[in-house]
Amino acid sequence: MLGYVIATKTSTANPTLTEAIRQLRAEGVVVAGACQINDDPQDGSPYHMDLHMIPSGRVIRISQNLGALSSGCRLDPTALEEAVGLVEASLDGAELLLANKFGKQEAEGRGFRPVIGAALAAGIPVLLAVRDETLPAFHAFTEGLGEELPNDPAAILDWARRTVAELA
Repeated sequence: MLGYVIATKTSTANPTLTEAIRQLRAEGVVVAGACQINDDPQDGSPYHMDLHMIPSGRVIRISQNLGALSSGCRLDPTALEEAVGLVEASLDGAELLLANKFGKQEAEGRGFRPVIGAALAAGIPVLLAVRDETLPAFHAFTEGLGEELPNDPAAILDWARRTVAELA
């Protein structure tokens, strides 16, 4: 009931997950969660991180501008928690949760981590990306549960269709 794709700094899972979820929703699967879509300003400035909320379509910017010379984490934790609250409120009736990713916030017990636990406890399958540097924390949290999936929309679709059908 837990599928994950490993993401690195050079190999993001965002487009793969977004495409798989788009197809699942078109097939009528009830999905709750958030897809991260980063823009590319093309001017050398840092990209913006936006969570596209499912099913509402609302967009929440989870990055903040810290200035040109900043090298710190640009995540806006308040915006992330707002998104998490919206996802948690949309779990009722969901057949699948896209929990975006298991990153630093989740490794520290925040972010999507409580919603992931709530969904699994409610019998809702969870799909997400896991950053390679947070993989040990992810495995500790999930106690080794979960199926690693290739960063490929077809493989993710196969897993999701099979998982949702088994629970129907």
